[in-house]
Amino acid sequence: MKAILKLEEVALFFGGIYLYSQLPFQWWWFLVLILTPDVGMFGYLFGNKIGALSYNIFHHRGLAVLIYGVGIYLQVPMIQLIGIILFSHIAFDRALGYGLKMNKGFKFTHLGEIGNTDG
Repeated sequence: MKAILKLEEVALFFGGIYLYSQLPFQWWWFLVLILTPDVGMFGYLFGNKIGALSYNIFHHRGLAVLIYGVGIYLQVPMIQLIGIILFSHIAFDRALGYGLKMNKGFKFTHLGEIGNTDG
């Protein structure tokens, strides 16, 4: 079952690429921006609880969809871009097994412990 979930995330990532292709931006912007949501990791400089909170804000699929929807409603490609980058990054992370973080530490996620080969 885990392989099916990863495949689903890969499909969502490619869906994000498709949505990006509908925007008026150069492709190199996608490559430059795709890792920007990881700025949420800087919260770990202030401890696990703040780190998990800041990371999860930047990796919440609902927020990505909301931002993209606002961009569609307002017809502002830059807002759509932000939503698509967040969405695509999240899908890529989840395909690699990185999930939303728990307060116990960075390696503890809603998908299980990072590096744990039992799952």
